Amino acid sequence: MFKLGRKWAERLEFGVFTLPVLISVIAVFYYPFMMTIRYSLTKWNGISKNPKFVGLDNFKQIFSGDANFMNASWFTIKYAILYIVLVNVLAILLALVLDMKMKSTTWLRAAFFIPYILSLVIVGFIWKFIFMQGFESLGASTGWGIFQLSWLGEPNLAFISVLLVSIWQSVGFYLVIYIAGLQSVPDDMKEAATVDGAGPVRRFFSITLPLLAPSITISVFMALTNSIKVFDVILSLTGGGPGGTTYSVAYDIYRDTFQNNLYGYGTAKALILFVAVLIITVIQLTIFKRREVEA
Repeated sequence: MFKLGRKWAERLEFGVFTLPVLISVIAVFYYPFMMTIRYSLTKWNGISKNPKFVGLDNFKQIFSGDANFMNASWFTIKYAILYIVLVNVLAILLALVLDMKMKSTTWLRAAFFIPYILSLVIVGFIWKFIFMQGFESLGASTGWGIFQLSWLGEPNLAFISVLLVSIWQSVGFYLVIYIAGLQSVPDDMKEAATVDGAGPVRRFFSITLPLLAPSITISVFMALTNSIKVFDVILSLTGGGPGGTTYSVAYDIYRDTFQNNLYGYGTAKALILFVAVLIITVIQLTIFKRREVEA
């Protein structure tokens, strides 16, 4: 009888502590997600009380005749691939340098991490001023042609500008992850490899890089999700220009939903983006986790 009463008391205690969390998760995530599915099947301007049910027409239109969405998808794919590769390679190289015992290491780590604290919207406006005003002044004083280019006015240069600003802002975050990973690499393994005659490059690829696999998994996952959902830097830096050439999928969703008042259509695009991010991240984590085990 005592055991039965104790068991019910434990269940009651468990329910008291978990019920608020469950209610919060349902209210913040599951209910809005179900509403997203509902509105994706409607034609709605965000104002009328009775959205018109259209079934799968929004999805058919997206995949059959929406050139803006296809162009935005291609932009996002290019951006994501380059961002993931460049930010992780650069972060690993910087981590190797800052992992050395130097007097200025602490200050350099802080200097690289400070931009990550700033909002990408603020960073975008800062760099917009630099590209438009700062580069013009530098070009006039130095005569260098690189400063006289229209970095936000030409499609290819605008793409490079968005990519470079995003990397500059976020590389400090990935740098911290890789420094933590490097500090967990046993020194005796590196010393043993040195005794065996392995050079710095061989030690890096044979010992350091395989043991960095958990850090690489986390960093690639974060870079992948952030790059696919890129929005704020585009909003503040280029505004989708020139001529819509820097529209990402997230920015295209924002434009359709809040500027064109196509809430049902924009919600359908948001649902497609959610499914795409989910599938891609699951595949990425599965592949990289296997490599961790092998390493």
